[in-house]
Amino acid sequence: MPPGKKYKILFVTSEVYPFIKTGGLADVSSALPQKLQEMGHLVRIVVPKYGAIDERKFKIHEVVRLKDLTMKIGIKDVVFSLRSSFLIGPKTRVQIYFLDNPEYFGSRHSMYSDPLTNEDYPDNDERFILLARSVYELVQKLGWVPDIIHCNDWQCGLVPVYLKAMFKNDPAFKGIKTLFTIHNLGFQGVFPKSTFEKTSLPRELNSEKGILHKGSVNYLKSGLLYSDMINTVSETYAKEICSSKEIGLGMEDILSKRKKDLYGIVNGIDDTVWHPEVDTKIAHKFSAKNLEHKLENKKALADNFNFEFKADVPVLGMITRLYDNKGMDILEKAFPELMKMDIQLVLLGTGEKKYNKFLMNMASKYHNKFSCFIGFDDELAHLIEAGSDMFLMPSKFEPCGLNQMYSLVYGTVPIVRKTGGLADTVQKFNPKTKTGNGFVFEKYNVKDFLAEIKTAIKVYSSDPEVWKTIQLNGMKSDFSWLNSTKKYVDLYKKLAD
Repeated sequence: MPPGKKYKILFVTSEVYPFIKTGGLADVSSALPQKLQEMGHLVRIVVPKYGAIDERKFKIHEVVRLKDLTMKIGIKDVVFSLRSSFLIGPKTRVQIYFLDNPEYFGSRHSMYSDPLTNEDYPDNDERFILLARSVYELVQKLGWVPDIIHCNDWQCGLVPVYLKAMFKNDPAFKGIKTLFTIHNLGFQGVFPKSTFEKTSLPRELNSEKGILHKGSVNYLKSGLLYSDMINTVSETYAKEICSSKEIGLGMEDILSKRKKDLYGIVNGIDDTVWHPEVDTKIAHKFSAKNLEHKLENKKALADNFNFEFKADVPVLGMITRLYDNKGMDILEKAFPELMKMDIQLVLLGTGEKKYNKFLMNMASKYHNKFSCFIGFDDELAHLIEAGSDMFLMPSKFEPCGLNQMYSLVYGTVPIVRKTGGLADTVQKFNPKTKTGNGFVFEKYNVKDFLAEIKTAIKVYSSDPEVWKTIQLNGMKSDFSWLNSTKKYVDLYKKLAD
């Protein structure tokens, strides 16, 4: 393989920013293809065309060769088209194909579940069979044969299965390799056994050795078993999912067997959006050279939450989903003790009703020290990152995490639990060597969480110069997508060799 070979990559995903987004997958599915294309690789994306995607705004148009294609899903005849547009970035544009079918996608504004009941759509199995199989229709009809099909999460789990089970002897698909990226192992695409009949896959796969897991069809397992290579969004999380039942969520045995094919690559962050020197959503831009301007953001944050601004009292920020795996259970238990400390605490987030209620109660009880915004507000997220002195992420597990990276870049010192992407990006401060960029606790309990916060507050209050060193250590971090993209290209090389 000559150095610098350019690859043809077909990137298959269920969401892409700015077209449609529920979480971090959409950001990765936008940033990574753009960066790959900037580096000279040929990238095309396939994503469903949900009803919420504005086809006029994004100039989505018909492609004659990809119009009114038919496929059988079980006993149903399904007609679909693949329509085209571009993902336009600051430096490049990437061709994107929208899988268009009114019944499965076009008539629904929500992506995976009914917004009224919050229940998953009962035909999600059929919807994502269509996505997986449409990939091969696209390749056949266009004659554009990728070197790599890069699949993401359970929604794309059947893509590698079809390649190995149905097209392995087809010369049109010879040489294609698959990479399967796990963004979140918690969502697996689990369907009743009857789903197998809809897949058109060979009988022998209808077993625990095939795509069944504990008697159900499992799309995530399918991707893990049949892809040529697997990666996830941090090196530590890659190790944890092979060895821990709690984090592996039933997939640890399969992942352990595939350990030699499993890699961890930390996501990048978009430094055109998340960087204090260019951030248009904060009160005052700043950098490592004029860190004193950060104080203007602390003032604006106090103002926003109706706190009295106190320059010497640390503001602790949190931006989180309110679930146990994000550490909400230990935060709740730690709350009375936290409120005895000389701090101000701000939180932005939404999630379980019990936590929404608990936080609202705490905000009225401790209104001088704690304030929260239940919901999501992008501008406020930027202001919390820029204006806080410290940032709390006590997660039980965290595949990658972005907020700790934002915090480091904004000189907001993270206090995190040593897990997943948090362990890979936050190094515990060592007072002897003055190295490290944050505060880290290992055991998932209230005692260790509170002890680490107290250690951080002590350094903040007693030694401003050392505190500034920790801030500057964090601000030197390079979490650009360029770094992460180079690592993905290394995986493509391994696959294509």
